[in-house]
Amino acid sequence: MNPNPESRRNPTWEELVALVAAQAAEIAALKAEIAELKRRQGLNSSNSSKPPSSDGLGKPPRNNRTRSTREPSGRPSGGQKGHKGETLLQVTVPDKVVDHLPPSCPGCGAAMTPAMTTGYRARQVFDLPEPAPRLVATEHRAHDCACGRCGALSRGAFPAGVNAPVQYGERIAAVVVYLSHDQLLPEDRLAAAMADLFGVKLAAATIAHISHRCAARLAQVATVLRERVLSAPVKHLDETGFRIGGKTQWLHVASTALLTFYRTCHQRGAMLANVVGTVVHDHWKPYYTLPDVDHALCNAHHLRELKALIEIEKEEWARAMAQLLRRACHATNLAAARERPLKALKPRLVELIERRYDAIVAAGLAYHEAQPALGRAPAKGANPRGRAPRRTGHNLLLRLLLRKQDALRFLHDAAVPFTNNLAEGDLRMMKVKQKISGGFRSEHGASDFATIRSVISTAKKHGWNVIQALAQEPLTLISALRSI
Repeated sequence: MNPNPESRRNPTWEELVALVAAQAAEIAALKAEIAELKRRQGLNSSNSSKPPSSDGLGKPPRNNRTRSTREPSGRPSGGQKGHKGETLLQVTVPDKVVDHLPPSCPGCGAAMTPAMTTGYRARQVFDLPEPAPRLVATEHRAHDCACGRCGALSRGAFPAGVNAPVQYGERIAAVVVYLSHDQLLPEDRLAAAMADLFGVKLAAATIAHISHRCAARLAQVATVLRERVLSAPVKHLDETGFRIGGKTQWLHVASTALLTFYRTCHQRGAMLANVVGTVVHDHWKPYYTLPDVDHALCNAHHLRELKALIEIEKEEWARAMAQLLRRACHATNLAAARERPLKALKPRLVELIERRYDAIVAAGLAYHEAQPALGRAPAKGANPRGRAPRRTGHNLLLRLLLRKQDALRFLHDAAVPFTNNLAEGDLRMMKVKQKISGGFRSEHGASDFATIRSVISTAKKHGWNVIQALAQEPLTLISALRSI
């Protein structure tokens, strides 16, 4: 069998040049991929948006993980001056008094009686009653009556909400909902807790029914919360993935300092309608599709990204920008503490911060433009499509350049905060719920949870008793919310 003569042909000069160029491009792409993998390996919850649970067993040392991005305030740790503490104090009229007399006189050995007392010292112990509180059964009787004058028959009406021969009242239902949706107890543990605390034996189906009935009763309250949040001058937006019926869906939050509204959606990009004012978010691009709103970016995200560039990429411009943002935040906090008019910064100080901001961005862009271009894997065909890849720091610089007004809006509007931590905090307990239960079996259960958590979160922000708020009439809650 004769070998193919083409296989023994020496490559031409042009073919060698093309081969070397292709290999160089592939080597550059592999180097870029290795650098990106090393960068990702250095990311953790302290220098990125990754949750602490993702750190795993390879988490960084505690002093690095817990190091705050804020500068020291110089104030001592603990409660500050003016902080109102909560201390257990004695009451004037105790519920129960137990007298303790000396057993006998130390002089003559005579027995001591209450009539011999000349004074006492008191110590009070606060505890739960014994035995543990039990349910109180209230029987409602709707009587049939015959008029003594004309003999007409009539029947009394049961109170609203009393619909079955036997049912649980609103307060016990509020306790069940509180333990399930606020303390996030799984159904089996909740049933055990109710049996141990109150002697009430509940099935999982009963707990689900109580939650659904409570959510239906609070649906109007959630609607009012939605309207109030959307009409607020400044609101915080965020979202997180949620497992519902074995599929990934999305939980969105819109909140203010006093109001919280949750909703579940099939699509992550399903935005709320009729949003006005300023929205604070984490630069997720679909938020920029909201019409007729101003945007404010979360600078806590920026500080975490800058920290990664400082620790992993060793980019000096990132250190300068992080320091500037922290000092700008500190200046706005001082202005708010002094209660100056509108709690705003002086225009001259704002101008100085913006000039420094522009200089740092320009220096960072100059640094990245001087770096060699990143390689990428050769594309099929002669003309590779798409823009050339950029480094992580370069992308952040372009965001800070193009979205400067949004990143620094907190300098011009005293009502706009430095971060989006409010919305992230409102979502945190939702992630705890997901870790405990793994998700929801049905969309109805997830929707009920969002409705009830909207009321619970709002009640906590106002300092209301959560159980009382859940047991209250919806119209009472709506009246309180509309008065805000």
